[in-house]
This record gives sequence, C-alpha cells and structure tokens, in this order.
Amino acid sequence: MVEVTVDRILLNPIAEYRVVMLKEVGAERYLPIFIGPCEADAIAIRLRGHKHPRPLTHDLLQNTITQMGGEVSRIVVNDMRNDTYFARIVVHTNGQEMDIDSRPSDAIALAVRCEAPIFVEEAVMEHSITPEQDMSAEAEGEDATAFQEFVNNLDLGDLPIQ
Repeated sequence: MVEVTVDRILLNPIAEYRVVMLKEVGAERYLPIFIGPCEADAIAIRLRGHKHPRPLTHDLLQNTITQMGGEVSRIVVNDMRNDTYFARIVVHTNGQEMDIDSRPSDAIALAVRCEAPIFVEEAVMEHSITPEQDMSAEAEGEDATAFQEFVNNLDLGDLPIQ
C-alpha cells in the first residue's frame, strides 16, 4: 500500500464535479479521483479548519464511531472497476478491526476529520499521473485538461460580431 495525502481539490469548469488529487507521500505520483461537489466541500471545509455550529454528515459519522468506542485507523482506496474507485474505512473497535465499504470521497472526508492516514493499493496507483506526464501531454499537443477540450470544441459560428 502507498500512503497519500490530499494535495488539492480541483474544480471542473464544465461539469458539476470536482477532482480530489491524492499525492503519494515522498514521491511525485498523483491519483485524481472525481467526486461530487458536496463531498468536495466536506473535505475542503475540514482542510481549511472551518467548523460548523452543528455536525455535518461526515462529522456525524465520526461522532458515531467514537461514541460507539471505535477509532478510524485508516482508509484505503482499494480497487477501481469500470472507472469507479472503491474504498474501505478501517475501524478498530472492541479489539477488532472492521472494514467498512465506502465511496472514496466519503472515506477521505472522514479521514481528514479523524486525522487518519489515507492509503492506496499499489494496483490502483497504477492509474496515477506525474507532473512529467502532464508536461509531455502538453508538448505533444494533447488536451491536458477538460477545460482545454471544452474550449477547443466551442462552436462560435452563431455569435454576433460586434
């Protein structure tokens, strides 16, 4: 397993989704995972250190686990099938380790609240990118971002010229 941290959350200017960039600790590999805006906000709120007067969903989950005597020990992005990532929340409770199936976005939102480490299985990290890959894509004239693709495909023929 590879330990990662949340490097940043990117906004897609075309669609209603975000990309959480997980960065390998001690290396330059990044794993981009598309997530919804609510989960992105839940992660960003905590990373910025903001607190709400009432618990949000992921705070509620953390509180529930804690109140039941458990502790989130780690989360693991453990699989990718049909372009969908899968994750597990690993909870220690009553001397046992429990694996709980989760979407990566929810698991990451919980991990940043619990300050639990985030891991990615090596087979999943094979889908990672490096800054050099991005640079070579741009050098070869390939579309490096969805935004560039959007701009390149705009049909401006019907716009009035002023």
